[in-house]
Amino acid sequence: MQTQTILLIIVAFIIALIITLFQYTYKAKNRKKNTLFFSFLRFLSIFALLLLLINPSFKQSTYYTDKPILVVAVDNSSSIKHLKQDQAVSQFVRQIQASDALKDRFDITYYSFSEAIQDSLNFNFNEKQTNVSQALEDLNQIYKNSIAPTILITDGNQTYGRDYQFSSTRYKQVVYPVVSGDTTEVMDTKIQQLNVNRYAYLKNRFPVEVILTYSGDEKVTTRFEVKSGSNTVYSQQISFSSESNSRVINFTLPASRAGVIQYTSRLLPLSGEKNTINNNKAFAVEVIDQKTNVLLISDIIHPDLGAIRKSIESNERRSVTIGKPSEIKNLDNYQLIILYQPGSRFRGIYEKLNTLKKNHFTIAGSKTDWIFLNGIQNKYRQEITRQTEYYVPRFNGNYGTFLLDDIGFHGYPPLIGTFGDVNINTNHDPLLYRTISNIETEEPLLTTIEQDGIREAVLFGEGLWRWRAQNYLDTKKFEDFDDFFGRLVQYLASNKRKSRLNTISESFYYGNTGIRIKAEYFTKNYEFDRRGNLRISIKNKETEATQTVPMLLKNNSYEVDLSNLAAGSYDYTVAVIGENITRSGSFTVLQYDVEQQFLNADVTKLKQVATNTGGKAYYLNQNDTLINNLLNDQRYQPIQKSKENVVSLIDWKYLLAIVILLLAIEWFARKYNGLI
Repeated sequence: MQTQTILLIIVAFIIALIITLFQYTYKAKNRKKNTLFFSFLRFLSIFALLLLLINPSFKQSTYYTDKPILVVAVDNSSSIKHLKQDQAVSQFVRQIQASDALKDRFDITYYSFSEAIQDSLNFNFNEKQTNVSQALEDLNQIYKNSIAPTILITDGNQTYGRDYQFSSTRYKQVVYPVVSGDTTEVMDTKIQQLNVNRYAYLKNRFPVEVILTYSGDEKVTTRFEVKSGSNTVYSQQISFSSESNSRVINFTLPASRAGVIQYTSRLLPLSGEKNTINNNKAFAVEVIDQKTNVLLISDIIHPDLGAIRKSIESNERRSVTIGKPSEIKNLDNYQLIILYQPGSRFRGIYEKLNTLKKNHFTIAGSKTDWIFLNGIQNKYRQEITRQTEYYVPRFNGNYGTFLLDDIGFHGYPPLIGTFGDVNINTNHDPLLYRTISNIETEEPLLTTIEQDGIREAVLFGEGLWRWRAQNYLDTKKFEDFDDFFGRLVQYLASNKRKSRLNTISESFYYGNTGIRIKAEYFTKNYEFDRRGNLRISIKNKETEATQTVPMLLKNNSYEVDLSNLAAGSYDYTVAVIGENITRSGSFTVLQYDVEQQFLNADVTKLKQVATNTGGKAYYLNQNDTLINNLLNDQRYQPIQKSKENVVSLIDWKYLLAIVILLLAIEWFARKYNGLI
């Protein structure tokens, strides 16, 4: 207790005594009647009240030991089981858990990881992907302000993500990789990679590229072959040696029939080869019997034309022809007409569009003749101001004409359009709104119109090439923008009638990728309905096993994850509970487990990680050595710290109750003695 607090208590004692003597000795009328008793009660109540105001306290110091954190991260992917290390890894973790010395020295936390990190030790070693780099990044965020040496138990075989050998240089903790897997180099041949397009066109030939590798010292000869069913469609003899240990094969296969065609590639294993799973790889191609032809009409030269063409033709099922209005003679050969900044020379084109009832996409900009465009059609009108304005896009999250995601439009450069109000005189669905000088408006920047069986889209601004370039700056690829533009083209090029329930799925999936099926459900007014209760039934064509699972609402679609399905062919039906609406489809899951392609642990990369972070690599049989080194490492010493707390000497609630009680006793006593 501080000296100042003691002095205050003494002062309170003296003040209470003085007040009591003044009231019951100097001012009292009857000094003989219970004066001592009443004085004592008054003294206690005043003293207690003063203590309540002073609230005496003292400082209390507590001491505790701050231990460093020991992170144990365990690879939970199926490659551990494939390399027959699952029991050894589990035993290694149990030995760490049983070490009392480690528990006294460290606060130990356990994680498992595969595609993502999990705060759990429920190992099944069945996960299909491994991302070591992501696991290290997540741990780096969790323990960025702590001392947390990390035991990384893995075979080092990563199936996707950034190369952890280099990204580990940014990891702030010391890493001790524990190599789980055979490190002995054995003879092995494998199909390292197979590249093929998902789509091909009927009666064409599609290219296939295969990368084959070999590890061994002897000269060997084997054969690579591709089969479709029981028929061998390609075969080639392959020779390897220690110097020539990889081969790249390029060949083409015929697309002889429409639909999904499955193939099996095989590199015949050598005699005595241990891992033959990586000698086989299945792939498939969907053969399309038609191609979407798009006509882009423009009377000016603009960077948008090249961006539109590249974006549309990023899908090989589509082709773009660019021409001037005067050069166009026949529109029948095209499924979609794009009119870029139309003017009076487009009059004949618009007349043909109305006659043929063709779907079209109008892109307006600073060079658009709005006097002509307002007069040639009556669906929308632009105010004539002869001035331009910059319009920043804002995504409409309630857009429901077809499934589309926001690709980050709020960060895209503005488009240049004509200044003034836009009036649309028919039912339309805005996809993007205009934002002008940070003022959000409800005027459309991009909208779709469907009337009398004709589909149309209107973009009130030029500068799409900047959007495609921005998408590359943001993601290092054009895929998001091309997918957005491709979906818009797909909708406009289709003449299918709009349905209240649509499903979106691929024709085939590889076994190592996520299998997701989406559905769109609309009201009778064709507005997206978030209240729907959708179920999907999946039936295996071979075993006829059926399962039904609910579809979950995600953004503007319903989605289900079927990544646990085994390889095979499946039929599915999506139904809306309470409505007589269903949609069916089919897909195929191809057999492929990337985790089974590895024969050895990647010791080189794991040792490099240890070097990058100041640690050391160990093996599963070096458990005691690892524990002893951690215990003897002076970088991980427990630190004794003190914490000072200010604690009240008296609980104010009890003291207040005592004051009230004393005053009450005094009042009743004075009343009883006739002093009141």
